[in-house]
Amino acid sequence: QVQLVESGGGLVQAGGSLRLSCGGSGSISRLAYMGWYRQAPGKQRELVARIFSGGSTLYADSVKGRFTASRDNAKNSVFLQMNTLKPEDTAVYYCNVAQFGSNYWGQGTQVTVSS
Repeated sequence: QVQLVESGGGLVQAGGSLRLSCGGSGSISRLAYMGWYRQAPGKQRELVARIFSGGSTLYADSVKGRFTASRDNAKNSVFLQMNTLKPEDTAVYYCNVAQFGSNYWGQGTQVTVSS
């Protein structure tokens, strides 16, 4: 069983930066997709960034050029560097691992960007 724990959320002013971290326990394959989703109040959960086993990445259009995802396979960890934050980035951010047909989620960390 995979368990994920996020950290690094908080309150920041528009234009600021935050770095989210997600540590995983259990068996996480190097082939797993790892990434970040977010859910704002009244909205559906959406993909923010995904990082594949080879290190290639996929980003939502709304965060391209501002957010950078990375992973450390040795530590079962995935990170999200968020720069030039905007009020519309306010949401609960969830770490995700997808492997062998299963999806695993963290408990979420709140990111609030004030204008």
